[in-house]
Amino acid sequence: MFVHNNRIFTVSCQLFIMSYTKSSADALMNYMSEKLSSYSFDMESRLRKTSQYLMPPQLNKPLVKDDGYDIYPVCALDEHKIFNGYCSLTDWIISEKNVVIDGYVGVFWEKIRQGISDCLTERGLTANWIYTADFLLESVVIDQLIEPFLGEENAVWGTKCTLTLADLYRTDQLTAAVPDQNATINIIIGTGAALANWQAALLYVDLPKNELQFRMRAGVINNLGAKTLAAHSRMYKRFYFVDWALLNKHKKTILNQIAVIADGQWPDQINWMFNADLVKGLNQISTSVIRVRPWFEPGAWGGQWIKNKIKQLNTEVVNYAWSFELIVPENGLVFESDGNLLEVSFDTLMFHNQQQVLGKHACIYGDEFPIRFDFLDTFDGGNLSIQCHPQLKYIQENFGETITQDETYYILDCEPEATVYLGFQDNIDPAEFKAALEQSQLQGKEVKITDYVQELPAQKHDLFLIPNGTVHSAGKGNLVLEISATPYIFTFKMYDWLRLDLDGHPRPINIDHAFHNLDFTRKGAVVKEELIAKPAVIEEGDDWQIVHLPTHEAHFYAIHRLEFDGKIEVDTRQCCHVLMLVEGESLRIETADGTCHEYAYAETFVVPAAANSYQLTNLGTGRARVIKAFLK
Repeated sequence: MFVHNNRIFTVSCQLFIMSYTKSSADALMNYMSEKLSSYSFDMESRLRKTSQYLMPPQLNKPLVKDDGYDIYPVCALDEHKIFNGYCSLTDWIISEKNVVIDGYVGVFWEKIRQGISDCLTERGLTANWIYTADFLLESVVIDQLIEPFLGEENAVWGTKCTLTLADLYRTDQLTAAVPDQNATINIIIGTGAALANWQAALLYVDLPKNELQFRMRAGVINNLGAKTLAAHSRMYKRFYFVDWALLNKHKKTILNQIAVIADGQWPDQINWMFNADLVKGLNQISTSVIRVRPWFEPGAWGGQWIKNKIKQLNTEVVNYAWSFELIVPENGLVFESDGNLLEVSFDTLMFHNQQQVLGKHACIYGDEFPIRFDFLDTFDGGNLSIQCHPQLKYIQENFGETITQDETYYILDCEPEATVYLGFQDNIDPAEFKAALEQSQLQGKEVKITDYVQELPAQKHDLFLIPNGTVHSAGKGNLVLEISATPYIFTFKMYDWLRLDLDGHPRPINIDHAFHNLDFTRKGAVVKEELIAKPAVIEEGDDWQIVHLPTHEAHFYAIHRLEFDGKIEVDTRQCCHVLMLVEGESLRIETADGTCHEYAYAETFVVPAAANSYQLTNLGTGRARVIKAFLK
């Protein structure tokens, strides 16, 4: 019973303990509790490979924000909107009789089936189960279908898949799998279940992208339709270019049919809510303020700033290199009701509310959110690789993206000797530079990078401009707020300081890709003239000012810094604003509809265009400084 059912095990222990004295019983119960906790932790570690904590299904603290950075930001809903547990979900299923359970790749479908089956058994019921996995094409056929989208065998990148999810199934057989009229309950379950076209209630199980990857690394899930596990890098590539592309399109197609949405990130629990209540929550944040749930990753060059400053994180890690502050293809939105939490992917908001979020730019970007915020932490760490990003035509033709990876580095914090590598030396010889890089790659020979690339001093609040095709790297000793376009995996590394990744493997080097994109006119004096923002005050009052940090003409987004002692009023002007407190302790935001939130130093939040206006109030001592990025 211990292995299969924690609840039964606990009850059995309590009955056994009743025959003991109170002191003996307490000691034994404590021992058993420790064993049970150890078992749960061990099970979790086998199902997800990461140092990050699993988000709890329920808040274990009052819904009052602690001082400092919060790793579990929530949007609070009314009472009784989010429900916990399989038995409450099963009661809804019983009331519906026939149910379609669809959801994302990586969901533990068997655990969900077992959770529902156990609750049905308690009620003396059974269900007729139909599994969508039984209708997938043979893995070899799927491999042939998706091969054109996976690029070369050892390539890091592929091309966004243009197939549909239905192309991976024997749809004639799937649609023929109809409910059994003699069964009390019929359930079709698995990714793509809605393709069966049942006239039945649809339950959708979402899964955060970070948890999907942790399961992938633990080897407990696979790509959709794959027969054998591949190397993590190949699995991620297939997820990014094939599975996610197909499933995001599928989710968008069926969104208006969903009756119930569930969060599948907990292996042995489930939280769920009615879609109508989720839509109300999405409508609420799309006219006020949004903060996604961030997540954090170690890396070869990672540092110690994030680990030391963000108190809720696990500190038993070598470093944190990245914080996914607002990389929305992989971030989620967390809703809360009665202490229960439920996370949905950010694209759910964009599918429903793109007009409210993006305002006058929705006609250009549609349901793709175009701005990205993330941290690069090199405090007591190392240099990033010497790299560049693809030009617009190149990323469109080779990888199927619509916009490219134009970046800026805002220096949130730095050590005294911190530097940034940016642009070429005036006497750069492209052929000589390429030969040095290739020789280093073949022979493991160090390259004196400053012979070719400029190294510039970095100071707090500097903004370095990195339009596509620009050679660059963040040096050690920085906490960089990377303000960028949303694409985030298209980094062409040319030199990585001869180091290995955290698993002891060489990191991919992409010299040929880089040299198809490098702009060698960004060199010499041009770098300081055109690639370092020169702040200028554009508006001011008695105790506030707005500073313009000009971006490059190639950037499609602009950056302002709001500086104020007390309060400042801002009009969205039909634009979406992405903000972060970059100096100060905390602030309060109040939007035109009366919504109020407090945010701490270094927390990212988004004000949608439909909020119309908002007021920021400085809650700390000294002047507050807030970065605001928005579309031009």
